[in-house]
Amino acid sequence: MRGRTVVVTGGTRGVGAGIARAFAEAGARVLACARRPPEQPLEGVEFGPLDLRDPAAVRAFFDALPHLDVLVNNAGGTPYRLLADAGAERHAKVVELNLIAPLTASLAAYEHLRRGRGSIVMVGSVSGGRPSPGSAAYGAAKAGLANLAASMAVEWAPEVRVNTLVVGMVRTELAHLHYGGPDGLTAVAGTVPLGRLAAPADVGAAAVFLASDAAAYISGASLHVHGGGERPAFLTAATTAGAAGRTAPEDAGCPAGAGFPGGAGRPGGTGRPGGTGRPADAGPPEDAGCPGGPSVRAES
Repeated sequence: MRGRTVVVTGGTRGVGAGIARAFAEAGARVLACARRPPEQPLEGVEFGPLDLRDPAAVRAFFDALPHLDVLVNNAGGTPYRLLADAGAERHAKVVELNLIAPLTASLAAYEHLRRGRGSIVMVGSVSGGRPSPGSAAYGAAKAGLANLAASMAVEWAPEVRVNTLVVGMVRTELAHLHYGGPDGLTAVAGTVPLGRLAAPADVGAAAVFLASDAAAYISGASLHVHGGGERPAFLTAATTAGAAGRTAPEDAGCPAGAGFPGGAGRPGGTGRPGGTGRPADAGPPEDAGCPGGPSVRAES
């Protein structure tokens, strides 16, 4: 990345700071923009104040740049808010920050990127691909962001490559507020197949890869950075029911555990996972007791 100029929106803390550091370590000139400067300066990263919800300011910011090779649309976030607890105007602000602002920045950066055959990296979320109770507008915006990136990749090819990082749970400096302190972080990490939450540097490394020459033939793609995703809730329910069944008396004349958990030759003793025919209703593991789960970010 040496000799290249990179803009990271919301690049002053959390995931954004991890992305900015990764590009700086790769030798790029990095400019992080946000409404507020970082609490501690990031080594090798310049700062530029910018409210991404102000289209005129965004255009002026990018017009003033002499050159640009990579735009990382990272800024975003949402408070925990059930749909019925706020009016449409409040939810629209979440969509504005997480979908319209990346579109605004991309359009403002387009001419720079077209001339330099650059790339855009959208920072999406697993919330865009599954139900997101408590952050529904955020999930909808992230789903839209992935589709926007895919369409942009077609319209702007071959001059500009566009890809999306689909990010899961990340252990940032504010993670303890979302997941309930050290014990909560440990419990939530246990739901991830790789056994831990991502570090901001993990997301940064993926962003550098997508922007680099190593990904020269990758465009319109979604790269999942989620440690293997989520263990489906019905598997947990089925495993629990099966374990209980193995210690129970024989079921309907069939030896307990005869080839299947729970006796009766069928998972849970009914032919359906968990014995109910429906996945457990407790919600995805990472949302258990965590406001908004991994979707709660505020890095604008």
